[in-house]
Amino acid sequence: MLNVADALSESVEDTQKGKFLTFSIGKESYGLEIKYVTEIIGIQDITSIPEMPIYVKGIINLRGKIIPVIDVRLRFKKEPRDYNERTCIIVVDIKDISIGLIVDHVAEVLVITTENIVPPPDSKIGFHNRYVKGIGKTGSEVKLLLDCDKLLNDDEIDVISEVV
Repeated sequence: MLNVADALSESVEDTQKGKFLTFSIGKESYGLEIKYVTEIIGIQDITSIPEMPIYVKGIINLRGKIIPVIDVRLRFKKEPRDYNERTCIIVVDIKDISIGLIVDHVAEVLVITTENIVPPPDSKIGFHNRYVKGIGKTGSEVKLLLDCDKLLNDDEIDVISEVV
């Protein structure tokens, strides 16, 4: 029999099912499952940390909590770009660690039903993006749906968690 906490947890998951926070990097639109997202904040002063991978921009202090920050643009091997007033940090929980993802700008929360999500193209045709879990169709647009658990591998999480 389910206890009250399990029932509440299940109902929260049901309300989040199929909801994706969409954002863009350059001309591409991406989506993250809303269940991973803790909050969205504007760009802040980032303290850099020596000897980190180039895409790890450093750390921020968010209400007393130290959060490592990753530039998604650099993680996806795109050209670096100066941050502006539209640049946001999406704070997500990945494997029990809060991490900030710097994106060009956040768009909206969309509901994308399972029938409107297709798997990414096969790697045999040259598609080698381990971060993409699926492709969501919304009207005439497509969103690359990211797999939060694959944005960082275990070694990278270990390095980042040592910093925090």
